[in-house]
Amino acid sequence: MDGRHGVCCCSVAQNLTPRRAQHMYSMAANPCQEFQYSTYKAKKLVLFIEAGYSLTCTQPAAMVQPIFKFLFCMRHGRIPPSECQGWHCNAQHPLLPGHRRNCTQECGEEDAIRTLNTLQTNASYLEQVKRERGDPQAQLEAMTGFLERSGLKVRDLDQLNIIHVTGTKGKGSACAFTERVLRNYGLKTGFYSSPHLVQVRERIRINGQPISKELFSKYFWQVYNRLEETKDSSHVAMPAYFRFLTIMAFHVFLQEKVDLAVLEVGIGGAYDCTNIVRKPVVCGISALGIDHTSILGDTIEKIAWQKGGIFKPGVPAFTVPQPDRPLTVLRERAQKISCPLYLCPDLDAFEEEEKPLQLGLAGDHQRSNAALALQLSHTWLGQNGYLDITEPKGPCPDSELLAKRPPPVAPAFKLDKAMVQGLQETVWLGRNQVLHHGPVTWYIDGAHTTTSIQACVRWFHQAALNEKKTADGSEVRVLLFNATGDRDTAALLKLLLPCQFDYAVFCPNFTEVSTVGNADQQNFNVTLENVLTRCLQNQSHWNRLMEAKVGQDPWLSAASETEGVGGWLKQVPLHGPPLFAPPSARPLNTNSLVFPCVSHALQWITQGRDPHFQPPAPRGQHPHPVASSGAVLLKEAATVRVLVTGSLHLVGAVLKLLDQSLSQ
Repeated sequence: MDGRHGVCCCSVAQNLTPRRAQHMYSMAANPCQEFQYSTYKAKKLVLFIEAGYSLTCTQPAAMVQPIFKFLFCMRHGRIPPSECQGWHCNAQHPLLPGHRRNCTQECGEEDAIRTLNTLQTNASYLEQVKRERGDPQAQLEAMTGFLERSGLKVRDLDQLNIIHVTGTKGKGSACAFTERVLRNYGLKTGFYSSPHLVQVRERIRINGQPISKELFSKYFWQVYNRLEETKDSSHVAMPAYFRFLTIMAFHVFLQEKVDLAVLEVGIGGAYDCTNIVRKPVVCGISALGIDHTSILGDTIEKIAWQKGGIFKPGVPAFTVPQPDRPLTVLRERAQKISCPLYLCPDLDAFEEEEKPLQLGLAGDHQRSNAALALQLSHTWLGQNGYLDITEPKGPCPDSELLAKRPPPVAPAFKLDKAMVQGLQETVWLGRNQVLHHGPVTWYIDGAHTTTSIQACVRWFHQAALNEKKTADGSEVRVLLFNATGDRDTAALLKLLLPCQFDYAVFCPNFTEVSTVGNADQQNFNVTLENVLTRCLQNQSHWNRLMEAKVGQDPWLSAASETEGVGGWLKQVPLHGPPLFAPPSARPLNTNSLVFPCVSHALQWITQGRDPHFQPPAPRGQHPHPVASSGAVLLKEAATVRVLVTGSLHLVGAVLKLLDQSLSQ
């Protein structure tokens, strides 16, 4: 499918006109979604392309993927694969080149990403997921099958010297700290993480850098073609998006001969596709919380059980301090399989007097992630002969007397220069990141759970306090927010109330209204209509919260209403003035706005005052019904502080627009 001239939509031929096709294209984020979810009684289908030509199929509608492949090959002048027989295109279309080449050759990175995106809407895979839901073990068995079809055995992964990390919050940051520390020892590191912020290549890194476009293209087509060649009627032809990238990462790391691979779990642990690894060198668990409840369970204990699924017999594992109930679950899972589990000591234990450790990632909550990274890297170095260490000893796993005790605390150790510098030099974009762009200061954090939003508010407060005050003191605070999945956005927004925002802006995670020109951000599992509806709901939640807040003292009412807001204020003592000025100290402004994409939202927020943001040329935009009044304040304020939070995908879209270098 072509990014600039993508499929408008598809439907039964007699029910679709070019005018209706154009209208539906403007409304849908996924141009082919109607095809996927509609029921067809006719055999003849017509797809209208944005530039105006039609594509006709004389075969029954069976799968979405062949249609994507056919359109992709037609756009790039290639011979369609065999399963696309029966599709015909008017050869006079101006977009079709005069020459054709084999679909499996000379394929570049953009081709690879667009083909990868077709795996998001593999209809047969969606059916398989439904069948596997009652038997999660089948998911790992399916992953093993895909891996073997790609040319690897599970035992081959033992060569990667893997560090396997899961958790609800902070697992990506802990991985980033770990990778940077080990790279300082001269080791060639591989790092697999998710999601990506701007480019999909970010998910697979070597020595801290996303793999090149050339390497991405090389390994993508290598794996894709191998899976194509080995498909049969009894199995799903292709793994889904995340499974495919996981398999591809294994190929990259093995063939590029990394010394180690830091592997971040996607979701959960026990049945995550990364858990086909048999024997990692060491495992880690960051802070646990409530997230992905529809997949992992609706209690912290169920989620802990899933996370503990990465434990392996005899493989040392470390966890940051956890609440009692989930820690008990982790301990029991470890004891059952004779996995030595240890608690990480606080980072304070590694600091010398008057010489606190400097972390490359801001926020007090990053200290526990850094402490976990030290244990993971130290253990890996010891297991592989780089350091002369002895494994910490814990209680005997067979002892009934000690069975109910918490895991032992791992001993602290003296940090060498490589470790200290590694922690200080760690970079992990989109997490507690500050960008100073003239009068506009961006505070960017992909927090999307209750605990992470609480930490985000504390960080925002501390970061804002450290900023130099302007002479006239005029300041406007703006919240840019979105949340996805099954998260309770009303609860998240309530935690943000003490920040005293003048405006709350809501938008989907798309940089532009149409994402067909940006393959890295295409998401065929949602429609623009659905995500805009979610934004309107978020706006409604915010407005109700603001109305209820009028005339109340947030420091008194919040603590009595929910454990969340009342609890987090006590977790970390703040040195200095109160968190944010109460309502009486600044005028209360309840304006909230919804925009159809990030680009439109940023244009309104910045009002042309951000020298780094170059908005795209307007294309028939209609003025926002309530935006003009706020524009005056944003134009005249000495300082505009913008907090971007709620979703890593939103953060990625914002960074793509604010930092053009990330797209290169």
